[in-house]
Amino acid sequence: MTQPDNAALKFELLQSDDFGRYLLRDRNEIIQVLRQLIAKRSMVTAYLASSRDFILTTVLALEDDEVIFDLAPDESRNRQAQAADELICITQIDNVKVQFPVPGLQSTTFDGAPALKSPLPDRLLRLQRREYYRLIAPIAHSLICQIPVPSEDGLPNTFEARVLDISGGGLAVVVPPEGVEFKPDTEFTQCQIQLPEVGTVQASLRVRNLFRVTNRNGISMLRAGCEFVDLPERLASVIHRYILKVERDRNSRERGR
Repeated sequence: MTQPDNAALKFELLQSDDFGRYLLRDRNEIIQVLRQLIAKRSMVTAYLASSRDFILTTVLALEDDEVIFDLAPDESRNRQAQAADELICITQIDNVKVQFPVPGLQSTTFDGAPALKSPLPDRLLRLQRREYYRLIAPIAHSLICQIPVPSEDGLPNTFEARVLDISGGGLAVVVPPEGVEFKPDTEFTQCQIQLPEVGTVQASLRVRNLFRVTNRNGISMLRAGCEFVDLPERLASVIHRYILKVERDRNSRERGR
């Protein structure tokens, strides 16, 4: 089965300065989110744990602390899903990424038709929309954040981290494999990001959260969400101009197709 282009990535929340903002454990809150999925008939990608195999389904209903899922078109995939010990369900609600585990699936019926069911999940990860619009960094010219970190001799070592997205409020980077530790509330000063054709932004960054992200090929990376600390208005304006320029260029290319 070919994975669709818009298939969701797997996120694992490792550290955050506010777990409650992302990870729901309250039963009523989890039910509320699942009801939103039902109302919007959101497509769910259910990955078989520790595997790149998945099924595409929707949440049909909630019944007696059970979640009812639609059958996938491929019957062999349905059998694989029922044999799995756990599945990771990934979807979106109004551009908010939602992810939750279910401990296996069983056959059932819903409205007289075959379906699948699982117990209500005991936790649900919700990546809320941010206050600021975030621009996904262009592939054509990747953005690099230079992060100076003091060494034992007092002189700074500069590490480079690839920027995944950026806004007037902060950015997300791929954590370098070694040499610098990222954890919530860690603050890095005098970081620099060169924005092509616009200018250079030098600012302090504070780490807010850390995720492990697994892509479609099963390759993992660490993603750190950071906020700007006391960013001057003139630098926020530079970022805003850069975002507008990239979006304008993208729109121009799409119109030229």
